[in-house]
Amino acid sequence: MCRLVVVLQDRTFVYDLNSTTILDEIETVPNTKGLCAFAPNSEECYLALPASTSKGSALVYKASKPELICQIDAHLAPLAAMVFSLNGMYLATASEKGTMIRVHLVAQATKSHSFRRGTYPSTIYSLAFSPSVDLPDVLVATSSSGSLHMFFLDASRNARRQANTLFSSVIPGSVTDALDPANHHVIHNVVTADIKSCLAVHSVENSQNSSKFPSLKTVIYIVTHNGYFREYLIGTTKSNESSWLLEREFNLLDAYSGSPKQNELHID
Repeated sequence: MCRLVVVLQDRTFVYDLNSTTILDEIETVPNTKGLCAFAPNSEECYLALPASTSKGSALVYKASKPELICQIDAHLAPLAAMVFSLNGMYLATASEKGTMIRVHLVAQATKSHSFRRGTYPSTIYSLAFSPSVDLPDVLVATSSSGSLHMFFLDASRNARRQANTLFSSVIPGSVTDALDPANHHVIHNVVTADIKSCLAVHSVENSQNSSKFPSLKTVIYIVTHNGYFREYLIGTTKSNESSWLLEREFNLLDAYSGSPKQNELHID
């Protein structure tokens, strides 16, 4: 099953690449940013599109049929970014305000995790999940502040939070969002502030034999709109401590012009 999704300002097309035919034409709200999320999974091939221009709601379709599955009301402000996990289980979203990042279980259309990125508004440029299915799910984000944020989805810890119904019944939802004990790591000044960027999690591995990174080793790629490629290595321990290295940095535009210029930096 091969699908191609083409997003226009007021409609989205789903193509079958094997026959090059249009499977569906979806009318959408004005989508000037071309915002969408696609889970290229053969079993859970989901497509998410904005449902509103005034609030942060998303419509989730099954691109294999296609058909509307559910609507997820994620934020009060309009959506700025969203991404599916590789297996299609989760949909992560951020609004134009950018202070909260929320993760939703697609099958139930319910919120699974809430992570506070920061107190002050910031535009989320990119969201990405880790590709691993055997290790803890990792969600990363870049924003207009120039920082890289990394969150761990701890299912057991989240289940204990949800079980505490008395606490959630007496504390407003906006406050419990802020109190969620997210495994949150920040690297400041990863990119120049207000420069758009796109990121991907290349790998997440156990590194028990490494004295420097005794728990998890995450490799993240970042490409900025001014042409820079950066590769970060982030190590996290079970005690929630972290270390990081900028493994590689070079300008793709220099390489394209035929005069490659590469700088390798190692920062503790």
